[in-house]
Amino acid sequence: MTHRISRNSWMAGGIAAALLMLWFVTTGDTASGARLQSDPEALRLLRGAEGAARTTPYEGTQFITAWSRSGMATTSLVKVVHVPGDGTHMRVQSTTADQGGQMFEADDSDRTGGLTGYTPKMLDLLVRNYAVVRAGQGEVSGRATSVIEARRADGSAAGRFHIDRQTGLMLRRELLDQQGREVNLTFFTEIRPTAPKSQLLMASAPHTVEAPWAHQLASADLGSLRYRGWPVRDNLPDRLSLYDARQLDGHGPVVHLSYSDGLSVVSVFLQRGTLDAGSVASWHKATRGGRTVYLSDTMQQRAMWASRGYVFTVLADAPPPVVDSVVAALPHGETGFWGRLRRGLHRLSSWANPFD
Repeated sequence: MTHRISRNSWMAGGIAAALLMLWFVTTGDTASGARLQSDPEALRLLRGAEGAARTTPYEGTQFITAWSRSGMATTSLVKVVHVPGDGTHMRVQSTTADQGGQMFEADDSDRTGGLTGYTPKMLDLLVRNYAVVRAGQGEVSGRATSVIEARRADGSAAGRFHIDRQTGLMLRRELLDQQGREVNLTFFTEIRPTAPKSQLLMASAPHTVEAPWAHQLASADLGSLRYRGWPVRDNLPDRLSLYDARQLDGHGPVVHLSYSDGLSVVSVFLQRGTLDAGSVASWHKATRGGRTVYLSDTMQQRAMWASRGYVFTVLADAPPPVVDSVVAALPHGETGFWGRLRRGLHRLSSWANPFD
C-alpha cells in the first residue's frame, strides 16, 4: 500500500529529536584533521561538560541562531530548566523560526543536545576528525570560562566552546566556517546553577512531549532494513558517519538516521511512499547537482524529495556545501521498471555472496 506523506504527521517529533541533538557546524578537511594532536586537558573539559549538565541543577535562557545559505539568520530564545535525576525541560519563548513548543530530555537519555556536552560517540568522532585544544580564557553571562577550540588541519578554528570554570557546564558554542565567520551560535544569556525555582516545570509538565524516537535500531535491525531495500548508508560525504538510528512506528514507519563528523550533524528521515505536494507548498523548488529537491531554510537547513518509493527528508546543521553533497549522495530517480530491476539484481547478488 502506498502512503502519501504529510510533513506535519511526523515532522514535529523528528524536529524535536533533531533539536535535541548536538547542533555543531563546520567546514574543512576532516580527513587530514586527524593528523593533528588533541590536548588531553581540552578533551577532559569537553567530556566533563556532559556529566556536569546531568548532575548540576540550573535554569537559564539560551539564545540560538543559525545562518542559512541565503545569509539570513534564524533565531530562537529557549527557557531551560534542569533537575538532576529528572531531566531537562525546554520551552521556546520566542523565535523567528517555525519550530516552537516544548521538549523534554530525561537524564537517562544518551542523546544529549544543545549545550549539554559531548556523548562518548560524538567525542570520538570529534577527535577522529579534528584537533581539540585549549585556547585561553573567556567570559559568558558574567561567568569565567575556559575556551576550547576544534581545529582543522590548517590550524583554523572550526568550533569554539566555552566551559564554565566553576561548574563545568558548556555555556557557549560558536561554529565557524573556513573564513572564520559564525554559522551557528548557541549560548546562555543568563544562567543560575542552583536549584531551579522556575514555574516552567509545573507549567509545562502536563504538556511536555518527549521525543518519540525511543526505538533505537541495532546493527541487525539496520541489516534487515537494507535487505528489504531501505537505502540506509553507514557513511555520507565529508566524513559524516552514522552514529545513531531510530524508528518511529505508526506512519509507515519512519526511520531517522543521524550522521556527524563530530561537529556537523545531518539527520536523514526515510519513509516509504510518495511525496505529498501540499506538504512542501511553502518550500522552494531547486536543483542540486542536476536533481530536483524542495528546500527550506529555518533553524536547520531542510531538503525533501521522493525517489525509488521513499520520501527523503534531510535536516542539517551543516554548511550549505556539505548539505548539497549529502543530497547528491542519496538516491534520486530510478523509480521505473529498470530501476526496480537493478535493485533486484543487486539484492540477488548480495544474497548469492554473503561475504562480499
